[in-house]
Amino acid sequence: MTTFINPLARWNSRFSAEGYLFGESPNAYLAEMTPSLKAGKTLSLADGEGRNSVWLAKQGLDVDAFDFSPVAIQKARQLADKHAVKVDYHCSDWESFDWAPDRYDNVVGVFFQFVDPASRSALFAKMDQALKPGGILLIQGYGKDQLQYKTGGPGELDHLYDDELLLSAFSDYSVLDIKTYTAEVDEGAGHKGMSALVGFVAQKR
Repeated sequence: MTTFINPLARWNSRFSAEGYLFGESPNAYLAEMTPSLKAGKTLSLADGEGRNSVWLAKQGLDVDAFDFSPVAIQKARQLADKHAVKVDYHCSDWESFDWAPDRYDNVVGVFFQFVDPASRSALFAKMDQALKPGGILLIQGYGKDQLQYKTGGPGELDHLYDDELLLSAFSDYSVLDIKTYTAEVDEGAGHKGMSALVGFVAQKR
């Protein structure tokens, strides 16, 4: 008999471990592509313990971030304090977050592959809704080959990305960068080892 574990309880437990589950440094693709972002208001969704939102704030951006885990949010605030930056953190799941239209100059999502295809379409639509015309969308995810590496990610094929999926979902955007690649990831204990990755940066028309 399979025991159901509430996702929030599972993530709270993982984030309660000493240190930072995914490290304190930003995602490598985000750091590489940060020059493509616009100055202004930026959202980091499913931000976890704050490594990416803190990085964005250190670049001088006005950053909002959310995660559904209160444990993660508490650690994110501590990380922001450590680096003497301000991030407006919200403890919220993606369905409850206030996706006000045309609010953000940048929307950043890194490894947020926790939703099934139907919910993913709804989430992508909310990301698009919140992004201003001319704003920048940045997504880093695990690619379809990640199941052979098992070094992070959801472990379900239909939750993984490829170029076609992202190009189709954001077909009216101007693509600035898209690539499917493998790389050695070293992001704390949570993401470590050779990984199949997808990077996507595009501008809303």
